[in-house]
Amino acid sequence: MDVRWLDDDERTAWVRLAAVLELLPGVLDSQLRRDAQLTHFEYFVLAMLSEAPERTLRMTHLAGQTNATLPRLSHVVKRLEERGLVERLPCPEDARATNARLTPGGWDKVRETAPGHVATVRASVIDALTSEQVDQLAAIGEAILGQVDPERRVASGLRG
Repeated sequence: MDVRWLDDDERTAWVRLAAVLELLPGVLDSQLRRDAQLTHFEYFVLAMLSEAPERTLRMTHLAGQTNATLPRLSHVVKRLEERGLVERLPCPEDARATNARLTPGGWDKVRETAPGHVATVRASVIDALTSEQVDQLAAIGEAILGQVDPERRVASGLRG
């Protein structure tokens, strides 16, 4: 196998990205656990539902948007249901499918949690960059998503 090894600049870029990928989830998770008693993934599920029409998505669609397996998503939605933040109901268009819907309490939780989450994102990422770098980061993210999510399963649910 002929390997195209990374040159010094490529290796530096990769190692720094890998470090961000390792460290940033812990920063986000810690803030959400401390301030909202949510994991980052639970918040992500609530946020995706909050942006959906009627705050409702078919479980399979929600799984695609959050890059979760159906069993993992079902487990998380069950925990969110037990907390009164989400409810599951039959899909009116397909009786074999199940929808997840954000409850009024879930909507309140998203609205209460979003300011602290955004402040953490801003302090950890956005404020470290110039406006030009923010544009570059968006373009870089889009380019990488094109490689790792070619069917746009996750990217299709992202705004921006």
